[in-house]
Amino acid sequence: MITQLNFFFFLLLSFQNVDLSVARDLKANKENAFTPKAYLIRYWNQKTNQNSPKSPFLISKASPLNAAETVSYAKLAAQNTLSSVLPTFCSSAKLFCFPDLSPSLEKHDGQASFRVYNTAKNFTNYGTGALGTANSFKNYSDDGQSDPIDTFRRYSRDAVGQDDKFNSYATSSNVADQSFITYGTQTTGGTGEFKNYAAEVNVPDLRFTSYSDATNGREQSFKAYSLNTNSGNESFTSYGKNGNAADNEFVGYSTGSNVIESDFKGYGETGNGGNDTFVSYGNNGNVPENKFQSYGDGGNGAVDNFISYNKESNVGDNTFKSYAKNSNGAEVNFKNYEEDFNPVSHSFNGYGEKGANAQQIGFKNYGPDRDFKVYAKDGVTFASYSKKTTSETETESDKKKSGKSVNKWVEPGKFFRESMLKEGTVMPMPDIQDKIPERSFLPRTIVSKLPFSSTKMGAMKQIFHAIDNSTMERIMKDALKDCERTPSPDETKRCVASAEDMIDFATSVLGRDVALRTTESVKGSKQNILIGSVKGINGGKVTKSVSCHQSLFPYLLYYCHSVPKVRVYEADILDSKTKAKINHGVAICHLDTSSWSPTHGAFLALGSGPGKIEVCHWIFENDLTWTIADH
Repeated sequence: MITQLNFFFFLLLSFQNVDLSVARDLKANKENAFTPKAYLIRYWNQKTNQNSPKSPFLISKASPLNAAETVSYAKLAAQNTLSSVLPTFCSSAKLFCFPDLSPSLEKHDGQASFRVYNTAKNFTNYGTGALGTANSFKNYSDDGQSDPIDTFRRYSRDAVGQDDKFNSYATSSNVADQSFITYGTQTTGGTGEFKNYAAEVNVPDLRFTSYSDATNGREQSFKAYSLNTNSGNESFTSYGKNGNAADNEFVGYSTGSNVIESDFKGYGETGNGGNDTFVSYGNNGNVPENKFQSYGDGGNGAVDNFISYNKESNVGDNTFKSYAKNSNGAEVNFKNYEEDFNPVSHSFNGYGEKGANAQQIGFKNYGPDRDFKVYAKDGVTFASYSKKTTSETETESDKKKSGKSVNKWVEPGKFFRESMLKEGTVMPMPDIQDKIPERSFLPRTIVSKLPFSSTKMGAMKQIFHAIDNSTMERIMKDALKDCERTPSPDETKRCVASAEDMIDFATSVLGRDVALRTTESVKGSKQNILIGSVKGINGGKVTKSVSCHQSLFPYLLYYCHSVPKVRVYEADILDSKTKAKINHGVAICHLDTSSWSPTHGAFLALGSGPGKIEVCHWIFENDLTWTIADH
């Protein structure tokens, strides 16, 4: 192991041997010669042609560690002891790490009224055993950008005659790890209202364990759970279980969510004389994977209504396992298990199965081409089951003509045709802002000593303090899944965890004469823009590129892959009203889409299908594309 002093001598000798242009680069960047950033500048000069334009973007992603910190952390990484200084390491190296939280002992009686609680430190107990009071908790951990990990353990347990209101929990968080353990358990009388849980969260991992279980004569409602969330997982374990004469209403669960895996395990199970209504589950979702485990099972004399399940969703995989199984004297109604906007895989395994004593079972509409495996043989009424014909519904051609199948789930401007890249064109620009937490690359001397393999997940979890089944474990597993995926035909791919690794991969595909390009800023996002002057890279000829996309991981990680048969453009982006220049964009047009899925968002937005059209898109913030340099 080299000593810190030897390391300095090594860097000094290296620096003395570099050419004057490198020295000028370091001076221009006001960079100490011994930092990771200085090493990156020297590496660029060694690995690319002299005329290749240096990238301020890539240099900005270099590690902020100084030379002494780099040596120290590299030594700890080699000794497998980096986890002992993780908080300091994450802060110094500008990484994404969750804080280590221990349960709080904070308790508040039923007289407390909270408007805002935003410390994100595990709230243990609120209003337990309260008698005849009214609790109001308006906002908990809203805008949880800074502290995305949170647990609320107990709210209004064992209360009597209490009216509870919880307005908002963890709204607008980014990469959220949120748990709500119990709400209103074993309460008697009173009302409970939960208005909003984890709305508009990016990359959520949400767990709601118990809502109003074992209540007596209580009226409760849950207005919205994970509204408009993006790319993650969520679970709801129990709602209104073992209730007695309880009235339950769940208005919206996972509505308008994008690429969400959801598991709802029990609603109104073994309830007695209750009145349950579930208004909407997973409606207007994009690529959902929904599992609903049981609804009203084992109920006695209950009235259950399920209004809408997965209505107008796009692609995905849904399972509904059990509805009113083993119930007694129940009135059970399922209004709409809807036909989807685009094909979604469905399985409904049991409806009213093994019920007894004058059950009333009604199913108004169950979409066509579905798998409905078991339902009660007697006393069941289907108003509609797979009876729609082509003449009764719009054909796909009709939908396209009416515009219903265009841009329903795909943001306007996310994909466009090559003909749009002309000066004077007005077009919508999508939100190109990067929503992943900001991080930096690690120096190669550190990252090369860290495990990065699904076979070494235990060691990776130990370094980054990721407990079993945690959000951090899922983040690392998802990244590894993409990185270890077998390349597609004619694809060359690599995950790179240092700037030097990215340079190596790009030059291995394109040669030493390369340039890195990315869109200048996010200005123009979510508004109409005017295209100014346009330049085709390499004269607008068909070429190949290397595209690199961020992966969520503790340190900066990019998924890079070769992209053949493309044209790359740079374009001035102007304000559509004032015509002032506001941005300089980079767009890439894929000329061969034959291997793309028919349900790819580009075809939903533009129409057509694989191999029939070219598809263009902007390079979003913090993504990038490499091409052969334009001299």
